Amino acid sequence: MKVTTTWNGQMAFTGKTPSGHEIIMDAAEKSGGNNTGARPTELLLQATAGCTGIDIVSILTKMRLNIVSFEMEVEGLRAEEYPQRFTGIHIHYSLQGELPEDKVVRAIKLSKDKYCSVANSLNAEIAVSYTLNGAERKQL
Repeated sequence: MKVTTTWNGQMAFTGKTPSGHEIIMDAAEKSGGNNTGARPTELLLQATAGCTGIDIVSILTKMRLNIVSFEMEVEGLRAEEYPQRFTGIHIHYSLQGELPEDKVVRAIKLSKDKYCSVANSLNAEIAVSYTLNGAERKQL
């Protein structure tokens, strides 16, 4: 896989993906940017959510289960010292539908431990929890 990233001036860049999409990245004004795009670290958390979300939908769909709604909250904890890498990431999955809890847990664990290449490429502790049909949060 190969992407290209072009400087747009100041702190802004445009990334082009092999699938033909463009992503605008920029720094905050206090860091010399114009806030015209997402921060790369924000995109890293979004990529983690997108990767694991795609896995979970794929797994549950293959189990012939119908997801009514699915949302994720991803929180990243960063080191104080530079390079301020993510030291921990917590993903909370909220699913609605006629979904057996054991199947949801299996899909989450398979994504986290086996399939999500983004999460498994990071040097951070990843914790997960979930809410199923509005029931209380559960840690895995």
